[in-house]
Amino acid sequence: MKVRDILRVKGSTLFTVAPDTPLQTAVLVMSEHDIGSLVVMVYDKLVGILTFRELISALSKNHGKLDGLLVHSVMNTNPLTCNMETEIDEVRRMMLVEHARYLPVIDQKMLMGVISFYDVAKSVVEAQDFENTMLKAYIRDWPEDTEKSVN
Repeated sequence: MKVRDILRVKGSTLFTVAPDTPLQTAVLVMSEHDIGSLVVMVYDKLVGILTFRELISALSKNHGKLDGLLVHSVMNTNPLTCNMETEIDEVRRMMLVEHARYLPVIDQKMLMGVISFYDVAKSVVEAQDFENTMLKAYIRDWPEDTEKSVN
């Protein structure tokens, strides 16, 4: 299974923000859409990602206030990315090693979407469920041995 398979099922809805957006506005967008990340773009170029991790850090450093902070001051400027052809096993490894919960998907310099750790876990569980169903069907339909042993 590849990243393209996850995005095909997940859909192409994508939420982005500019680096000079007030952090409070970004938080409202994330809350309204129940999302854990915003891709930070300048025109059509990925320049960072804003996740709950960066927001919690900013809140901690600023005593619970976001007043006057802009997205660019707290965003991750070097997000881990993948492409449409990346295998899911590689994505899982990347996410675990780098502690990344969200991965922008880039195809020929174009942002195609974002996959989350949840999306990856869901796809793995669904693939395993399908395999289990197929194996159970195969075992249930196992042909009986038609040849009798001759002594």
